[in-house]
Amino acid sequence: MIPRRLEPEIMDTLTEAVDYDTMDHSEVNRRFVYDLLAAAPPSGPILDLGTGTAQIPIELARQRPSARIVAVDASRHMLRVADQNVRRAGLGDRIELQQVDAKRLPYPDGSFTTVMSNSIVHHVPHPEEVVNEAWRVAAPGGLLFVRDLARPDDDPTVARLVETYAGAANPHQQKMFGDSLRAALTVDEMSTLVVRLGADRATVTMTSDRHWTWVARKPGHTTDY
Repeated sequence: MIPRRLEPEIMDTLTEAVDYDTMDHSEVNRRFVYDLLAAAPPSGPILDLGTGTAQIPIELARQRPSARIVAVDASRHMLRVADQNVRRAGLGDRIELQQVDAKRLPYPDGSFTTVMSNSIVHHVPHPEEVVNEAWRVAAPGGLLFVRDLARPDDDPTVARLVETYAGAANPHQQKMFGDSLRAALTVDEMSTLVVRLGADRATVTMTSDRHWTWVARKPGHTTDY
């Protein structure tokens, strides 16, 4: 297993934000939303951690007309592009963008009936900080749906995944993807974090050749919204 190699926690240049946004995430985003809705159709307030350029909240809002989403990111440039995307999609009344550090969320305990995230965990030097906050702000009975890259066993696998999924991208985009794979957690590492919260280790599973997903319900009864 290759050691975890951290990448910058915040992608906060306009070049990085634009390069990220112009990569073809469409199939990954559709699959994320499909799997989220299959796990439990969201009701009540939804929080998206590390929203990036808001592609997933936009896809969710299109598929779920009742969805109201608070989408947060620490990067002002990501949010600048996200704001353009949300406005272009005509969803400014349903997606609220906020510049927030996911390690220190400003929301009370149990604020959201769904907490979702795609690809924030690998950006954080101490991922337990984000995982703990996600758990804290989830309502009793609420859904946690977190997906991220899984760190490969070796460098040849990293190279193969980059070629397979970013082979048509520009060199900077390919480097970003490779760096993200090397910064990711393994299933075992993520499982260890969720067990500390009281979740079952089996709630973290490999769900593609490059992703794991954590799907869990916080103990308790969901408040009616």
